[in-house]
Amino acid sequence: MTASEKVRKQRDFVRQFSVMLPNRVGAFSSLASLMSRREIEVIGLSMQDASDASVARLVVNDPDAAEELFMEQGIAYTLSELLVVKMKESGRDLKKCLSVLYEAETNLDYAFSLMVQHQGHSLLAMYLEDCEFGATVLNHAGLTVVYEDELLR
Repeated sequence: MTASEKVRKQRDFVRQFSVMLPNRVGAFSSLASLMSRREIEVIGLSMQDASDASVARLVVNDPDAAEELFMEQGIAYTLSELLVVKMKESGRDLKKCLSVLYEAETNLDYAFSLMVQHQGHSLLAMYLEDCEFGATVLNHAGLTVVYEDELLR
């Protein structure tokens, strides 16, 4: 692996799976059980319900294994990148984060907190129109972006 590949590897944004599930009792529980049997843990979750289907947005501890499992089982999914920010002071950092993104005129499509902490701090996962740009402006504002290799250690 070259030096530039190592730098890029360290800067991979957190991967999120979006899985369409039927809107019925136990649908997500079945998916979670299937993943659990492979020791894949959900560390971030957002659910969006509609009358006939639900979209589960998942951050997992082993995205490569999850992708392999979904492909083996024929589970349709989409993969996207999230920008994850460490919230040292939840209220103050959230306000600062949102203000910085607003001032930079970048769109925040949705956000949710992760169920794990990083170095004792809460984590906010955000889907932005441009993660690289968002990471740059947030870092310049003194906020800490957490990349996938740091989160999944």
